[in-house]
Amino acid sequence: MLRFTVSPTQDLQLDTLRISLYNYIVSKQRKEDFIIRIEDMDKEKNIEKMDDEILDLLALFGVHGSQVIHQSQNVRFHSAMALQLVHERKAFSCFCSDNWLDNKREEAKAAGKEYSYDDACRNLPAELIIDNTNPFRIRIARPNRATVIEDKVLGEQRFSPDSVDSFVILNQDKTPTYTFATAVDDMLSDISLVIQSEEFLEESAKQQHVRLALEYAKQVEYAHLPPMKNLENAPSIKELLKEGFLPEAILNYLVSIGNKVSKEIFSLEEAIEFLDLSKISKSSVVFDIDLLKELNRAHLKSLDAKELSRYVGFADAEIGALARVYLDEVSTTKELKEKIALIFTERNIPEIFQKECATLASVIKDAPYFEEYTAFKNYTMKESSLEEESYMRALRLLLTNATEGPDIAEIYQHLKNYIGEIVK
Repeated sequence: MLRFTVSPTQDLQLDTLRISLYNYIVSKQRKEDFIIRIEDMDKEKNIEKMDDEILDLLALFGVHGSQVIHQSQNVRFHSAMALQLVHERKAFSCFCSDNWLDNKREEAKAAGKEYSYDDACRNLPAELIIDNTNPFRIRIARPNRATVIEDKVLGEQRFSPDSVDSFVILNQDKTPTYTFATAVDDMLSDISLVIQSEEFLEESAKQQHVRLALEYAKQVEYAHLPPMKNLENAPSIKELLKEGFLPEAILNYLVSIGNKVSKEIFSLEEAIEFLDLSKISKSSVVFDIDLLKELNRAHLKSLDAKELSRYVGFADAEIGALARVYLDEVSTTKELKEKIALIFTERNIPEIFQKECATLASVIKDAPYFEEYTAFKNYTMKESSLEEESYMRALRLLLTNATEGPDIAEIYQHLKNYIGEIVK
C-alpha cells in the first residue's frame, strides 16, 4: 500500500502534486493499492471544502485513491498507542513549560549547537507525576542507537539518538503531533513504501523510531525526492490551470524534472511504464516556468485540430489548425484564446491605415471565393490597386486585427471560409 498525504490548509502546490504523482505511479508499477490521506488535524487552519477541491484536482491528473482517509478519524488510535508507550515506559510525561523549552533552544543556538531535549522529565518519580497539576506533553524516549533508513533515492541514511530526540507525540491538549499521527496512520493502513520530499527525511527517522517502539514488525520502505526550489512565487496548480496550462503538460513536467525519462512528451500511462526511482537525481530541482511553457506548447500542438479548437471557443478543425499556427507565438490556452478572439473582434483600425483598409475591405466583400491564397492575393491586390506594402499591411489588419503575426498565407488557408464574417 502506498499513500499520499495532503493538508487542506492551502491550495494544491506544484511540489505536493509531484509527490502525489510519484506515489500513484509507483503504486501502479507495484500493483499495490493507493490511498489519499487528508491531514485535517489543524482545525483552525483547515479551509472549508479544500479537501474536496484537492481531490477534484488530483482526479484531473488521473490520481485516484482506493480510499480517502481523514486523519482526524484515527485520533482514538493515536491516543491508545501513546498510552501503550507510556505504560511500557517507552514514553513519558513532560511538564516543562514553553518558556523553559524556549530558553533551552536559545542556549543551544548561542552555543552553536543543535537543540536536543535534555530528558529533564524522563525519570521523574511516580509521585511527582501523579500529584503534578501542571499541563504536560507526552514524549517518546529517544532511541538507544542510531536509526537507519535505507532510502531508494538517497541510499543509507543514519540518524543519531540525539537527532531523533525525545520528541513530543501528544501535545498538551492531548492531540497527536504530526510525526506520531503519521507513523500510527501508516501502520494502520499497512503502508509499504513512502515517497515524499527530502525535507521530511528527519521526520521519517522519527516515525521509524515510533514503529520500532510499538514493535511493529513490517519494515516501511522510503524514497525521498530532492526538493523543488524557486517556488517562492510559483503559482498553485489551480492558478496554472486558470492560466491555460494543460494537466497533461503539468504532469509531464513534474515527472520529468530530476528524472531520466524515455521520451520528452509522455502521458501518465507511459510514465507508469518507464519511471524508475533508482534513476532519480539526488540533486534538487529548480522550478522553470519556461520549460513548463515549452512542454505545454508541445502538448497543445499534439492535440487533434478540432479538440484544440474547443480550447479557443470553437468546434471547428480549421480554427484548431489556425490556433496551432499561433502556438509558435504563445504557450497557453489562455494566450491562444486571446489571439483567436482578436480575429473575431470588431476592428479598430489606426487612422493612418483606415483608407487602405477600407479600400481592400470593399474589394474582398465583392470578390469570388478562392481556394488558394495566391489566387486570392493576385485578384484583390489588382482590384484594390494598392502597392504591395500597403496591401499586405491592410490585409493583415483585416484578417487578424493585428499589425504582425504568423505568415498571412497560412492564416488565409484557415480563415478563407470565415472571410465574410471577419471582413465587414
